[in-house]
Amino acid sequence: MEVNLPEIVAQVSAAFDEYERALLENDIGSMNALFWDAQETVRYGIAEVQHGGAAIRAWRAACEPVPRSRRLHRTVVTTFGVDHATVSTEFTSEATPLLGRQMQTWARLGAASGVHHGWIIVAAHVSLIPVP
Repeated sequence: MEVNLPEIVAQVSAAFDEYERALLENDIGSMNALFWDAQETVRYGIAEVQHGGAAIRAWRAACEPVPRSRRLHRTVVTTFGVDHATVSTEFTSEATPLLGRQMQTWARLGAASGVHHGWIIVAAHVSLIPVP
């Protein structure tokens, strides 16, 4: 298995960028489309937990949008072969003095056409800590 094939890193980076765009614009449809709609999907949020695609969608419909001042730092995309990847990033915003951390596990499970090349999030974790 090859790690970080340039073409695969570019595909996952594009899918991650699309998710971040959707997050900042509160584009719920796009965010939902980029999460695996399966009972095995898990999202650990800052103050909540969702197990399954239906729970994630229900939470997403009711939650507050992320602050538009959100900025990413130290994003790392790591791919494993052509179908698995992780994306880790830190974020800050004017809404909190805390440092945000976000990790996503991506898998190529969707249709291979379009900008996402079939990449979707199968697990995610978001947390806040005091700035080191």
